Amino acid sequence: MSLPEIVSRARWRAAREELLVKEKAATRARDALNAERRGLPMVEVDKEYLFEGGDGKATLLDLFDGRGQLVVYHFMFAPEWDAGCRSCSAFLDQIGHLAHLHARGTTFAAVSRAPYTKILPFKARMGWTVPWYSSFGGEFNWDFDVTLVGDGEPVERPGVSCFLRDRDRVFHTYSTYERGLDGLGSTTSFLDLTALGRQEEWEEPKGRASALGAPAGSERVRYHDEYED
Repeated sequence: MSLPEIVSRARWRAAREELLVKEKAATRARDALNAERRGLPMVEVDKEYLFEGGDGKATLLDLFDGRGQLVVYHFMFAPEWDAGCRSCSAFLDQIGHLAHLHARGTTFAAVSRAPYTKILPFKARMGWTVPWYSSFGGEFNWDFDVTLVGDGEPVERPGVSCFLRDRDRVFHTYSTYERGLDGLGSTTSFLDLTALGRQEEWEEPKGRASALGAPAGSERVRYHDEYED
């Protein structure tokens, strides 16, 4: 095994400060990229998609659960499989308390092509409380490029899609797949993919921090048991 070089504390500090310069540059570049992502145009979703979840049938608008934004995790679970994808399962295992996303007007949900009768027992086995819906029999997975045709057979791939709601109108704002999911899992990492971002005053473009009619994002942070639904 190749391990790091052993050095004095002074040499370590010098090397760490040199790396910190690059880390800060990466942070600034990430902020600029996030701002450019929020500057993307959006497209209205006018097709009627039907899902099945814990409360029965649901539309894409229902998946918002009354909030202004929706982040969908495309969980690989084909109809013929007996269990969900292991890598997707590891991804869901790292999802924190959703109250912090909800406080910023954003709902998180998983969607798979498997029938809900298969999703439900697997979800119970994993002990997850994340909202999870079936798109079985519909075109949602195909339209958002997470079910593809490979050698004549459907092929699943993981992804995340973000949506924005304006009253009863739903807009698709962003999607990313496979390696684009690297580093996701925290509240801020998901918000950085959305059109409204973290809803902080310092973010560009200006004017979106109060788009949901609430104080800036950081002013809304509470202990997760202190939020009012």
